[in-house]
Amino acid sequence: MDIFEAIKSRRSMGLVSDEPVSKEFIDQILEAGTWAPSHYRTEPWKFFVLTGDSRHRLGETLAQIEAQKMEDPSSESNQKKLMKIQEKPFRAPLIIAVAVEPSDNPRALIQEEHGAVYAAIQNMLLTAHALGLGGYWRTGKPAYDPAMKKLFKLSDRGEILGFLYFGHPKRAVPEGKRKPVEEVTSWLASESDFDLL
Repeated sequence: MDIFEAIKSRRSMGLVSDEPVSKEFIDQILEAGTWAPSHYRTEPWKFFVLTGDSRHRLGETLAQIEAQKMEDPSSESNQKKLMKIQEKPFRAPLIIAVAVEPSDNPRALIQEEHGAVYAAIQNMLLTAHALGLGGYWRTGKPAYDPAMKKLFKLSDRGEILGFLYFGHPKRAVPEGKRKPVEEVTSWLASESDFDLL
């Protein structure tokens, strides 16, 4: 698949089958992540591949985080809600949790370490799409909760930056829409052009 075609046709796709994703495909997705740029070549990414029963631990942690916000987690309605949350990791046969573990290099800025991992995530999403897989990138407050850091044994500075859900799609993805590039671009050719911003 042409890279520009992959960029323009990739969509978040959550409707996937239970069919396992082959190790060959997983290896290609992971390797693509490692080819992202990183300032000072710090390569600050860490990947955790969750398949099978390992997804139960993620579900339990998501439910634990949600329960902390509830006034009465033991109520019948809240118990049902927590059960649904525990099942979320089973929406796809493969989850890759992607974390940043910032380098000790004193010149490496934390924003750039995070940026490198976000670039790795985009490489992974595009690779999965090129392989014919459906997938999406989940984030949100639970990803950044201390309980998630503990689950994946990250350092104090480490952070989960997303969960990539992958599987074989059950349907074709719809065509996407974006703003015209002219709406989000300013061309600056001289100093005075800054006054027009």
